[in-house]
Amino acid sequence: MGLFTKDIKTMDDLFVHQLQDIYYAEKQLVKALPKMADKATDPMLKQAFLTHLEETRVHVQRLEQVFEMHGAEVKAVDCPAIDGIIQEADETAGEVDDKAVLDAALINAAQAAEHYEIVRYGSLIAWARQLGRNDCAAVLQKTLDEEKTTDKKLTSLAEGRINMRAAS
Repeated sequence: MGLFTKDIKTMDDLFVHQLQDIYYAEKQLVKALPKMADKATDPMLKQAFLTHLEETRVHVQRLEQVFEMHGAEVKAVDCPAIDGIIQEADETAGEVDDKAVLDAALINAAQAAEHYEIVRYGSLIAWARQLGRNDCAAVLQKTLDEEKTTDKKLTSLAEGRINMRAAS
């Protein structure tokens, strides 16, 4: 089902569809983050990926909670955006021989995923509030806050050491 199909007629339909989209994305990231951690050579970056993996598992559980709170079936729909981000990360990682440059590339890929998630969660929170589901919005807000924190940590790692090592 594409985003703009006849199956999405109401704001509620759109909300549920985007829940299904981000649910798929989070589940894909649970698979991708261990691979990224394995490829990372910087110990702090490796740990950041493993920490976010644990958070992402909680994000999946929170989404399941929101589905249930909203009375919707827990279901994922394919998300070509996250698939593309992960595929691009895999391809780029396979092309980089210099380990310092690889770490910079991995941060870039991780931040692409984070920014995608930040956009999705921001919209879902706004829509939940519009639908009178402040309870759902509150659960989603916890995840959004964690995604933003992860993005800031990745920026700090990149600017603090990893990009400088890659450039030298």
